[in-house]
Amino acid sequence: MPALDFADLLSRHMRRIRASAGGVASEIGISREAVNNWRAGTSRPSRRHRDRVLACANYLRLTEIECNALLQSAGFEPEFPVEPAATPVNEGQAAPPVLVPPTVTRLFDRLQALRPYPVSLLLTQAHWGQPPERSAILAEAAMRYGRDRVLHLQPPFRAGEGDQDYFALLAAQCGLDGVSSDASFEMAMARRLQQPGPLFCLVSRFEQGAPEPRDVLAGILRSLSEMYSGKLHLLICGGAALADLKYQGGDLSLLNIAATESWPELGVDDLRRGAVDATEATLMRALHLSGGHPLLAQAALVLLADASLDDAAITETLSTHPRLWEALVPLLRDPATRSTVEGWLARPSLGPARPYLADPLLRQLYWSNLLAARAQPHGAFLEWRCEAIRRAVHQVIEGLEAQPA
Repeated sequence: MPALDFADLLSRHMRRIRASAGGVASEIGISREAVNNWRAGTSRPSRRHRDRVLACANYLRLTEIECNALLQSAGFEPEFPVEPAATPVNEGQAAPPVLVPPTVTRLFDRLQALRPYPVSLLLTQAHWGQPPERSAILAEAAMRYGRDRVLHLQPPFRAGEGDQDYFALLAAQCGLDGVSSDASFEMAMARRLQQPGPLFCLVSRFEQGAPEPRDVLAGILRSLSEMYSGKLHLLICGGAALADLKYQGGDLSLLNIAATESWPELGVDDLRRGAVDATEATLMRALHLSGGHPLLAQAALVLLADASLDDAAITETLSTHPRLWEALVPLLRDPATRSTVEGWLARPSLGPARPYLADPLLRQLYWSNLLAARAQPHGAFLEWRCEAIRRAVHQVIEGLEAQPA
């Protein structure tokens, strides 16, 4: 079946939740006429409006795959890393097994060893999935707990007016019937926990959406963890906002009892899974030039197919990657921030890597995946992830400084 274009996709997703053009327009900051033109196909988002399309995807409660498809249909790069496509399955054939990397099996080993509460936060920097290897995580969970003892909660970016649909939407994702409120959601979860054996629950993008229902969800999960000690195994996934909730939100006691995991750095084996024909030397070169940044590594592999390009040319091209500039331009608009960051460009390290970075600017650079924590003789320190990122920072600063006051 041919891929749908932007107008068709937008119309389909708006019809699914009965979203009006006025509602979308108000949410993403454009006119209702512009939204109607997008739906009719008489116009498309301009190159400056990727953030508007992403906000639209969030408002329409799209999955990561749907969000990527909507962005790509408008000519933009995907927001979320693309996992390797599944092999087509003919009717009557069993689905091929999902390859579960050692990273995932070790993650479950540690989760199941936690006492008294098997609750773990999996933190990832930008441009990784939340969680990465989602299919592998769910496959490993099904093997360890049984398919009927695995739940996957994906909090909606926005539910209904006043978020009254929040818990009904969560329940629908994992087949819990008769849920219309937070109380009925807790009761349905309790019924599942009363059945024999532990229950595994993966929570993707826990920090997404309004704080009020999210905090209620945290309280429910904490209460169930205590009431059914050792039976509810939770893996909660997120990034910068989840780390803030863990270390700054003292009232979110669920997160205070959770262990913390960080997804490991991109490696050659990870790249090989998406580029099976690439040589070891090519994979190593892509990893070096990208500094292990997932999107830059994918871009580097494409550029390395051109044998005429040397490392300097590839680094220069990577430094203009749109996703770097999307992160840097808003951050560096402030002159004081520009001055601080410019002073950091020549430094080999920007300070020790801590479980939580107290400096808000360092924290933002780290979670934007512009910095990496790298081992040095006296511990882990923060470094610019690669030369392409350092060059992008310099270019953005130059451009902003050249603007008239």
